Amino acid sequence: MFPLHREREQPIFSTRAHVFQIDPATKRTWIPASKHAVTVSFFYDANRHAYRIISVGGTKAIINSIVSPNMTFTKTSQKFGQWADSRANTVYGLGFATEQQLHQFAERFKEVKEAVRLAREKSQDKMELSTAALNIAAPQVDQSEVISANGPEDKLFRSQSADITLSSEKERIKKMLSEGSICEMNLEAELFTLQDSNAKLVAALHEANANVEQWKKQLAAYQEETDRLRDQVADLEAHGGQGPSDMLKDELTQSLEELENLLKAKDGEIRILQSKKSNFHELEQEREEAIHRLQELEMRNVELERRVQSAEQTLVSALEDRERAENEVQRVAQILDVKIFDLNDLRQSLVKLINK
Repeated sequence: MFPLHREREQPIFSTRAHVFQIDPATKRTWIPASKHAVTVSFFYDANRHAYRIISVGGTKAIINSIVSPNMTFTKTSQKFGQWADSRANTVYGLGFATEQQLHQFAERFKEVKEAVRLAREKSQDKMELSTAALNIAAPQVDQSEVISANGPEDKLFRSQSADITLSSEKERIKKMLSEGSICEMNLEAELFTLQDSNAKLVAALHEANANVEQWKKQLAAYQEETDRLRDQVADLEAHGGQGPSDMLKDELTQSLEELENLLKAKDGEIRILQSKKSNFHELEQEREEAIHRLQELEMRNVELERRVQSAEQTLVSALEDRERAENEVQRVAQILDVKIFDLNDLRQSLVKLINK
């Protein structure tokens, strides 16, 4: 099960490198995030126009960095480079096998960063154009209010009301989009945590089962050996001097005691392993509950996306109604201009007639 937005992301570039993270305590030393070279990929989300750098080691995401225009990839040596991620509050380092791989990654990082910058500027330009379009009717309202006609005043009042409605609608859409993005990031982080915990729990369960079987076999062997030694001691005590010497008897008694102590220790280890096995079942139940919560969050995310689409359609419809209202106001204003011009001609004609 994966978050919905991962389905629309596509890898655009991949390479292999050793991954490191800066030590949060010292901020100077590197901590290896992978035991060996892993795949590091750039992913592109066409719907959100976002780029991410992702690397997975086993079932754990060791890099999940959203590229922003203010990020910089720095080459610190011929085969090593790094960049800082303020959102993750860490610094990532990559060690490559060749200098060419480092150069290719750096060039792709630069291209992606530039694409993010252009996409953000384009989004800001669209927002500014939309704001300008929403405010373009303000001067026309002031000019038309001079005309004392009931029809245009009603049109202008409706236009001002549309401005307020569209502004509140835009704020509501922004809020829903922000909630959807935060929900997706939380879903992904919880998913990676669950996958990591699940892998550890499965490995611990297999190891516990294998150890239990091994201890059971050893316990049976030790019990057989103990029984055999007890029989030998009993025979020695029964036959008296016909058996081995007292030194051999003491040695056998000591061996018997050691085996009994070892049996007690193995019994304790078996009880500990059995308790771990019961704890695993409890963790498995918690994992299922977390998966259920994830499904609920995904359903909520789908509902948010549906509401965003509905709000966008409502906004488009409101813009169309506003445009029609503006066209009607302009048409009425033109008609009134013509009427005013005709009245001025009529007034001038009357003045001429009076003077004559």
